[in-house]
Amino acid sequence: MAGDSRVLMDHNMEIGVTPAQVKKLPKHLRETQISTERTHLISEPVKKPRQRYVQKDGKCNVHHGNVQETYRYLSDLFTTLVDLRWRFSLLIFTLVYVVNWLFFGFLWWLIALVRGDLVHGDEEGWTPCVENLNSFVSAFLFSIETETTIGYGYRVITERCPEGIVLLLVQAILGSIVNAIMVGCMFVKISQPKNRAETLMFSTNAVISVRDNKMCLMFRVGDLRNSHIVEASIRAKLIRSQQTKEGEFIPLNQTDINIGFDTGDDRLFLVSPLIISHEINEKSPFWEMSMAQMEKEEFEIVVILEGMVEATGMTCQARSSYLDTEVLWGYRFTPVLSLEKGFYEVDYNNFHDVYETNTPICSAKELATKLRDEPLLPQLPLLSPEPTTQTFDPLDCLSELNPLSQDEKMEERDSGDRGENNGSAAALEEPPIAD
Repeated sequence: MAGDSRVLMDHNMEIGVTPAQVKKLPKHLRETQISTERTHLISEPVKKPRQRYVQKDGKCNVHHGNVQETYRYLSDLFTTLVDLRWRFSLLIFTLVYVVNWLFFGFLWWLIALVRGDLVHGDEEGWTPCVENLNSFVSAFLFSIETETTIGYGYRVITERCPEGIVLLLVQAILGSIVNAIMVGCMFVKISQPKNRAETLMFSTNAVISVRDNKMCLMFRVGDLRNSHIVEASIRAKLIRSQQTKEGEFIPLNQTDINIGFDTGDDRLFLVSPLIISHEINEKSPFWEMSMAQMEKEEFEIVVILEGMVEATGMTCQARSSYLDTEVLWGYRFTPVLSLEKGFYEVDYNNFHDVYETNTPICSAKELATKLRDEPLLPQLPLLSPEPTTQTFDPLDCLSELNPLSQDEKMEERDSGDRGENNGSAAALEEPPIAD
């Protein structure tokens, strides 16, 4: 009987049927991968995708909820109208004018009703407040003509209607105010330089490599238009959570990243694509961060490019961000500028391209310590016609396989120099003359 049940269970497993007596496991147990004889499931730790603080297109991924003091938006009504989306702006623009025309049309119709113009308007010798105004529709049309200053000449106000003259003045003044507000909002909304930021490009990735014997964090910016950004400046922020020594947790703490504020390198002449460099020194938040440590960190670098649009003079701001997974260690950007006949050409096909380069995987602090112990400056003997240069490979900071002492390196270098000298002397030596 036990053998039959075992055969039935094996048959069910082969056809993909779950045995009835096997209960459904909990979720945390079902997700656990167990290696069997047929397959070996290897679970590798996968870094969860982080939520961006700033999107790649520059939009801030922050929503304001539970705002109780909504009246503050009405205190700055002009900015509120400008910040609305286009569909809401057009809807409000249309409603404001239609409601204004209807309101004053109702007042004109009410004056005609009170004066009796709607009843006695066609009688001879009767002077109405507004000629040819005999219904609400005609009052509405007269309101539109008055506020828009069309003046067809068919409906006109008479001098024997003082209340109509006062209403005409009020409508003219309020109509001018409404025109100033609504046309101003639409003009500001249309002339906003948000679309100008669409032609300002940021590289897809940021890179870390050695530049002038110093570890540097770099990214590239460019402008696609021929009209340049005036007084362009750039800055960067490091966004990551932090816990203080007292135990306080600070989510999304912002730290400045120096990209040339003290030297003026943050002010750009953005005619061609530029590589923005941040030197990783003692004041940098990446000073003690190696390649292995950076892979474990969770952070986001927000870059902000600001300047004035040359055509309009309005301030423009373009933003982008780089997650920790978008910072490539040991890479450099591919050059995009080439010299042609009479001009420089920028190849934007290579704008985002990078290539791998020799870069130490240790932290910038360890690299600086190594460089202090073994300076890069060559020890040149005085009055030496053929000075020997001493080079240093930055990859030696963590490479400890088959280490050579300083004496052994000098012996190899001397032997190589002797071989080169012997070869050159042999090449210049005259062949013996045969007798």
